[in-house]
Amino acid sequence: MSERFCITLVQANPVLGAIAANAEAAFAHWQAGCEAGVDLVALTEMFLTGYQTQDLVLKSAFVEAAETALHSLAARIIGGPTLAIGAPVKRGGQLFNGYFYLKDGAVLAEVLKHELPNDSVFDEKRVFNSAPLQAPFQLGPVKIGTPICEDAWHAEVALAHAKAGADILLVPNGSPYHRGKPAVRVNLMRWRVGDTGLPLIYLNMVGGQDDQVFDGASFVMNSDGSVPVQLPQFDEARVTVCFVKTAAGWIAEKGEQAEMPRVVEADYRAMVVSVKDYLAKTGFKKVLLGLSGGIDSALVAAIAVDALGPSNVRCVMLPSRFTSQTSLDDAEAVARALGTRLDTVPISGPQLAVAEVLGPLFEGTAPGITEENIQSRLRGVLLMALSNKFGEMLLTTGNKSEMAVGYCTIYGDMNGGYNPLKDLYKTRVFETCRWRNETHRPWMAGPHGIVIPARVIDKPPSAELRDNQKDEDSLPPYVVLDAILDGLIEREASVADLVGEGYDRATVKKIEHLLYISEYKRFQSAPGTRLTKRALWLDRRYPIAMRWRDES
Repeated sequence: MSERFCITLVQANPVLGAIAANAEAAFAHWQAGCEAGVDLVALTEMFLTGYQTQDLVLKSAFVEAAETALHSLAARIIGGPTLAIGAPVKRGGQLFNGYFYLKDGAVLAEVLKHELPNDSVFDEKRVFNSAPLQAPFQLGPVKIGTPICEDAWHAEVALAHAKAGADILLVPNGSPYHRGKPAVRVNLMRWRVGDTGLPLIYLNMVGGQDDQVFDGASFVMNSDGSVPVQLPQFDEARVTVCFVKTAAGWIAEKGEQAEMPRVVEADYRAMVVSVKDYLAKTGFKKVLLGLSGGIDSALVAAIAVDALGPSNVRCVMLPSRFTSQTSLDDAEAVARALGTRLDTVPISGPQLAVAEVLGPLFEGTAPGITEENIQSRLRGVLLMALSNKFGEMLLTTGNKSEMAVGYCTIYGDMNGGYNPLKDLYKTRVFETCRWRNETHRPWMAGPHGIVIPARVIDKPPSAELRDNQKDEDSLPPYVVLDAILDGLIEREASVADLVGEGYDRATVKKIEHLLYISEYKRFQSAPGTRLTKRALWLDRRYPIAMRWRDES
């Protein structure tokens, strides 16, 4: 009979800082591996502590707790398969991102990360040290090389394992989602397989952590570049993969083939996962949001319901004298379609009280944006009061287009604990609403069918802070605005580049100006789901006080 080596791959969702709970989860997965009779149970990068730890890992007590838990876990791994798990570790007074193979009560082997990512949302050079290149080690009939996450993005690490005799590469990851990321990973791993001639396991975690969503989508790749096993995106999974030794080397047998969702679905799923996990990992069970009758708050309500269920979502309509009957009707229609509670709290009384208090100081001035912002801030005060009173986290509803140009009120509609739309441009908001109306998936806790009425999607967007106000009074049409923002933010294009693409120079300059002067707002904004490589937080770090403008 051919030699076989079977591995249980665990695509799971650790909780950052819950070291004991993560260790128990790891042990439960190992027990399942025992029942399956496999040779190895593999978990992801930094599974024991959760990821990303950021500066928390600089606390000696945290690292000591992780190392104690690692050795306690190893002591329980008696008989059965080897257990592989990621954790931080100190060696010679230096801190490393490590991956450990546990067997028969001890650490059988340890691998320390060589290449440290230091771009986009990663800043590992700040906290970890780079380890020397390491050799593979023997585990039963195979030699396993272990490039940890970023290590696999660099040919030299995989080649070092291959030259030292590795049979299989196991790549444990903490790789967060952005649009198109699964294809990027597969294509890059084909390079590593081509470089080494070895089969490869790409094992990624799932779950939300602050702005980032780890989307799983783990896979196994044979030395010919084929993918015999594809795990689902965003779902937890535990799958056994068997390798068979042939004259051409070790080959993975065919197994699960999960289908990867389209981008609009992947983005929506990321927003749902991030809301669900942000609440679960911070201790909240319910949310509330201001439901205006507009498209953005309607989409946030749908995301919240799909994440938490209708009974855990409170919608609040806060009308002023400028609020149209259409908006009142549309907010009611959205809440009814989603099955949520809807409270109506008029702001007309508080608005009159503020006007009376400020009247003597404002005397002789014309009403303007100050009075508009007072309305938004009154809504923020009332929503935060409900949040405090009932322990419901307030969700913010501003999209990326608005956040980029400052079309939002600090201490008003920007109030809240989390913003699922923070990295979703307005034009994609429209697309996403239409998709949700046409689509239902088993992971959605909300109802089937149309949950955002067509009128909400089709009507001209308005903040309704003055009579007959429309967003396009202050901004270019969203299709133009988003295209310019895509250039300025996603591509770091110059003004001249955008003018060359056919956009009016004065409009581009106006948007550039709004983008730069609004940095202070974004600095104080709620965290939100990262969907792109240029999300408005760690991906794009701009100074608040600065005078430079592009005069090209």
